[in-house]
Formats: sequence, structure tokens, C-alpha cells
Amino acid sequence: MFELSKDFRFDAAHTLKRSIDADSSRRIHGHSYRAQVVVRGIPDPATGMIMDLGALDAAMASARDGLDHRFLDEVVDLGPATMENLALWVWRTLEPHCKGLARVVIYRDASGESCAYFGEPA
Repeated sequence: MFELSKDFRFDAAHTLKRSIDADSSRRIHGHSYRAQVVVRGIPDPATGMIMDLGALDAAMASARDGLDHRFLDEVVDLGPATMENLALWVWRTLEPHCKGLARVVIYRDASGESCAYFGEPA
């Protein structure tokens, strides 16, 4: 069994309703994010690949375009712009196009934070 991963970066703004630091969290603010997409499987005997990285990049383009330089509060079907919801949104966007999708991780590298979503492979 192999895992193949590819990352993309996006910058976006959002607000959050929080009980801690509630006043500042409702202000529009932004983050630089990194999303890691992992597919798992056995390489195809003819190609030697789990998934062609070019095909993976093409599939990831719609997720990147849907998030990069966006106001996340307005992204359809995202919900509150938490790292949890971002990971799930990326998963749902990629799942129809990525056989063997195993994990999506959202990182906020500047603050050392991450959140991983593990779903059932497609």
C-alpha cells in the first residue's frame, strides 16, 4: 500500500463567532493556509502510479480556486470557516475526482496549527 500526497496553498479571510476573544474574532481577518491531499492505493501495473500527479493537480485546482483569495464566510457549503470545515469542504470537492482519497489536512503553518479529515476512500 502506498500514499501519495500533494499540497496547495491559499490565502483567505473570514470571521468566526467565538466565546474566547469574541470581539476580535468577529472582525474580518485572514490566514495563509496549506492543504495537503493524500491518496492511498496500489500502483496500477501499467502506469506504476496510484494516481497521476498531473490529474491530482487538476482535481485540486477547483478546490484551490474555490478558496484562494475568498471571503470564506461566503463560500457555499463551507459553514463557519474553521479548519475542520475547510478540510471537509476540500474532501467533498475532491472525492468525486480522486480514487483512493485518504486524508485532507489543513495547515496554518504560521501558527503551527493543523486539522486532518480522514474519510472513507472513494
